[in-house]
Amino acid sequence: MPSVAFHNWSTTRAASLDEIESAHRAVGGTEPGRRHATQQINQAYALLLSSQFQAYCRDLHSECIDRMFRVVTPGGYRTLLADEFKLHRKLDRGNPNPSNLGADFNRLGLDFWVEVLGADARNPQRRRLLEELNEWRNAIAHHDFGAPMLRTGRPTLHLAQVQNWRRACDGLAHSFDGVMRNYIHRASGSLPW
Repeated sequence: MPSVAFHNWSTTRAASLDEIESAHRAVGGTEPGRRHATQQINQAYALLLSSQFQAYCRDLHSECIDRMFRVVTPGGYRTLLADEFKLHRKLDRGNPNPSNLGADFNRLGLDFWVEVLGADARNPQRRRLLEELNEWRNAIAHHDFGAPMLRTGRPTLHLAQVQNWRRACDGLAHSFDGVMRNYIHRASGSLPW
């Protein structure tokens, strides 16, 4: 059974991402204008993917806090402790990059990336793809593209690359869910989901 955060990632958030991919397919024609229109959609898709993944990670973090403290803390202190673990949470303001994810989840008492990288042999590559997604997200949001992102003087992002990032986020989300489920079970003695 997955966490509520993972269920939402796999359903509601996936549907939102599917919509923008459908918009990409709906832009027809083979003229040069199509390339520029689809380029804008690809960039919008990358931004949406990053934001949806950030929301998933933040939701999972909150759910983990709730599950951990529900078992081990009396009611009145539960909220106080939960608020403390959410205080200055990097996922509330920063990108869902490996550094911010590690900083937030490590506060719960585990070495997050060691656990995640050990959970699936594909996760080191997925982590690199997540870093790449965040580099593009920042370049798009701040209109500050590095030389490798430019082709013929314009930023060029292909749908296949965004789809690759999405698959990486899917794999990481699945691993995050399992790692945190197992960690909370070990720490509290109770299965959180």
